[in-house]
Amino acid sequence: MDKNDIKILKTQSPKAKPAPGSELGFGRIFTDHMFLMDYTEGTGWHDPRIVPYQPLSLEPSAMVFHYGQAAFEGLKAYRGKGGETLLFRPRMNFDRQNSSNARLCMPELDVDFALEALKELLRVEQGWIPSDAGTSLYIRPFVIATDPFIGVRPSDTYLFIIVLSPVGAYYPEGLAPVKINVETEYVRAVRGGLGFTKAAANYAASLKSQSKAKDMGYTQVLWLDAIDRKFIEEVGTMNVFFKIAGSIVTPSLTGSVLPGVTRDSTIRLLRHFGYNIEERPISIDEVVSAYKTGALEEAFGTGTAAVISPIGVLAVENEVMELSGGKIGELSQKLYDSITGIQLGEREDIFGWVERV
Repeated sequence: MDKNDIKILKTQSPKAKPAPGSELGFGRIFTDHMFLMDYTEGTGWHDPRIVPYQPLSLEPSAMVFHYGQAAFEGLKAYRGKGGETLLFRPRMNFDRQNSSNARLCMPELDVDFALEALKELLRVEQGWIPSDAGTSLYIRPFVIATDPFIGVRPSDTYLFIIVLSPVGAYYPEGLAPVKINVETEYVRAVRGGLGFTKAAANYAASLKSQSKAKDMGYTQVLWLDAIDRKFIEEVGTMNVFFKIAGSIVTPSLTGSVLPGVTRDSTIRLLRHFGYNIEERPISIDEVVSAYKTGALEEAFGTGTAAVISPIGVLAVENEVMELSGGKIGELSQKLYDSITGIQLGEREDIFGWVERV
């Protein structure tokens, strides 16, 4: 298939777009159109189309409701300073979608066609891309099982969907430091499981801890490994980095940690800046010890939604650690400015990460 196979049906009742300066929030407003494509065993992916944004019609017996075959991605489109539409490393997102699909026994996508379909949707919806500072158009591709069957096996039919949402900052704090609680009771994922994927089930498993942390006054949860309950894995919506005595340490990818696009971008930028980067197991005890000796200089999360999120408070049981004086660390700010500058076309794209629509 190519873009000429994509049927386009435009809405006759377009919605009012948010006015410049409007409070967008995150994931609450959706554009006029969405992309859909079906998969049927024996036929493959077929019937690609852009249609008005609307409810889906699925049978109550659709397998996604019962057996959890659902995986998603998250990326953004940006309004460049010349008005052009820019994407940041989109192929890496679709490659990761395929990694998730493969783990869940779902059919993989043709990355070139998926990217072309996304670009076609963005051309239709280009008027929805906000231009205020700190805003973007969030892109949510996802695949769900649709076979109307009650029984544990892979579905024979699937639906690939892309929806778009104009957004502001993911966290209410914006770039201000967030408060993170270390989860010591529940676990998110185990090696050999789904931890390296963006399976919907991973996020369902995190809700109990997230709710508990919110009630305690924290923004997010930091997960520990499921076996020893001491090695750091990731924050609920971000990978995590620690600056300890001048070196940058981040948990290695062992199968239970999501291989984040922003994580990879951050590591490559840090190496370019000349920092020593260590991808290795790091225990919460090591972080607490570094804090007590003054060696822990900064901590921050990385992810598509927030880009760089400095950690101002890290709490583990009765130990509450305030980092960087509760302010944005110098390195966190530098990384945020560098990545967002590249995403918006305002800084040199030395790695060739930006793709124009």
